[in-house]
Parts: sequence; structure tokens; C-alpha cells
Amino acid sequence: MILIVGGAGYIGAHINKMLNNQGYETVVFDNLSFGHDDFVKWGIFEQGDLGDIKKIREVFKKYPIHAVMHFAAFTYVGESVEDPQKYYLNNLRNTLNLLQVMLEEEVTNLVFSSTCATYGTPQDIPITEKHPQKPINPYGKGKFMVEQILEDYSRAYKFNYVSLRYFNAAGADPDAEIGELHQPETHLIPLALDVAAGKREDLSIFGTDYPTPDGTCIRDYIHVMDLADAHIKALEYLKKGGKSDVFNLGNGQGFSVREVIESTEKVTGRNIKVKETERRPGDPPVLVGSSSKAQNILDWRPSYPDLESIIKTAWKWHLKII
Repeated sequence: MILIVGGAGYIGAHINKMLNNQGYETVVFDNLSFGHDDFVKWGIFEQGDLGDIKKIREVFKKYPIHAVMHFAAFTYVGESVEDPQKYYLNNLRNTLNLLQVMLEEEVTNLVFSSTCATYGTPQDIPITEKHPQKPINPYGKGKFMVEQILEDYSRAYKFNYVSLRYFNAAGADPDAEIGELHQPETHLIPLALDVAAGKREDLSIFGTDYPTPDGTCIRDYIHVMDLADAHIKALEYLKKGGKSDVFNLGNGQGFSVREVIESTEKVTGRNIKVKETERRPGDPPVLVGSSSKAQNILDWRPSYPDLESIIKTAWKWHLKII
């Protein structure tokens, strides 16, 4: 049985669906601070918080858990700068609670949801796993610290992990049973779809003077179902005795803010009004990752390589919830 911590959230819910479709049994553990109980349509749901180590122990005693996938984290970069303690307590300390119980119960395999934010400002594009890790905000620093802890645990104990460093997760379940639903929403594609759907008047472009072809930031978008597939391949890699390792997950190609808006207009057939405004501090001009290592070792390939196919699934979900 697989324990999915944070499995009622955006990425965790999609992975829960794919695991169950492939015959795995799952337990979702989520405090619903950002997750949605109606996203847990598969497996067993246990409401709880990683800050409550007694509850974690109860879940491990109750179910025959043999591996863990960990997604439970606060993810707003700006908020992490304003309130770092909130992020370190939840994303770092609470993860130590989970690891403590895993060791107690001799559960030795973990797939960890990390982030490209551990790299900080890129020195080279595309970013490989060998790129220096110099995170520039508490969100990225917390994820980086967990990765260091996992490395130490792997050396010291009978414990194996895969850390997956995502670039920009996007899209939705092709069946539109679940999708992207954040409060507040900060991601570009759902914000653009809000404008297309008439829920929002306009879309802000933060900076139009970057050293890129059209002056706007370029990002690497990876479909959430491709992320789900990579997590299952990482789990199977560990089950076969694979050594602890880290992998980037992205499409390996970048799209500018203006290109995302143009693709969204094409998919929806609707005009998206934009408002040009100042750059946000800490936004690098280009973030594009290399996923060659995941392709070579995990035998993983993105099945949604183009931007329009990603946006189409997001739009199908968006029309269902407006």
C-alpha cells in the first residue's frame, strides 16, 4: 500500500488516480489546508497533519504501508519570504516527523516532491541535476534542506529515496475528474483561463523587458499526468533496488508568458486582455530544465510535449468548475 502525503492537492491527486488505475492500493493523508476532499476519489482517505506525529503513527499502524510519496508543503514563494517560519515549520520540521515514523516502521522507500527552486538563479540553460543548488527564497531553501537530510538518511540507515525536481506543473486530468484548483491562484495558465472564462478582467504580465525574444519570462511547462507517470516510475525504480537519486522533471523546452497567452487564446477561441506591469523580484529570465537523466534511468518520456495539448486539458477542467 502506498501512502500519499498531500494526496488531496493538485499533483498528489493526479498521482493517486494513476496509481489506482495501475492496480496500486493507496492511502491519502492530507490536512485539507490546500487540498480538496472531493479530489480523493480513489483509495482511502485519512485526514491529518504532519505536525501531529501521533496521527502519523496511527496511520502507519493501521495500514500495511510499504512506500511513501510526499507532496505536503506550502508552495508560495512570496509568502515564504514574508513568513519563513511558517515554511520551515511545515515543509522542513514536519517532514522530519514523517521520516521519523518511516524509520520506526521500517518503511524504506520515499518519493519526494522537490522543485527547480533549489537551483536558484540559473547559471546554465538547460538546467541539469549537476547545476549548483543555491536557492534564493525560504521555499527553495526548505526543499533543498530536505534533500540534504534525505541524503544523510540514505547513507546512515536502510533508507532509499528519489527526489523529483519539477519545473512548472500544468494541465489537468484528461477526464476532467480532477484538476488545478488553488486558493489563491498564482499560476499563469489557470489565471489566463480565468480571463478567457470571464472570471477575471485581465492578466498581469510581470516584466516585458527581459533579455528574451519577446521580453517576457520563459518557463518550462510539464503536464501533471507526465509528473504522475514519473513518480510511479521512480517508485518502481526504488522497488527494484535502485539507489537514492535526484531527477529533474520538465519538457526541456521553454515558452514565454506571451506565448502561453497566445496558445491559451488559440485553445479557447477567446481574447485575453493583459496588463503590463513591473518585474517581480527574483524572477529569472529563463528557467528550462534538462530531463535527460530521468529519461535515461527511469525510462520516462513526457506524453504532452507541446503547450497547446497541456492547455486543452486545463481548459476542459476549467469549463467544468466555472
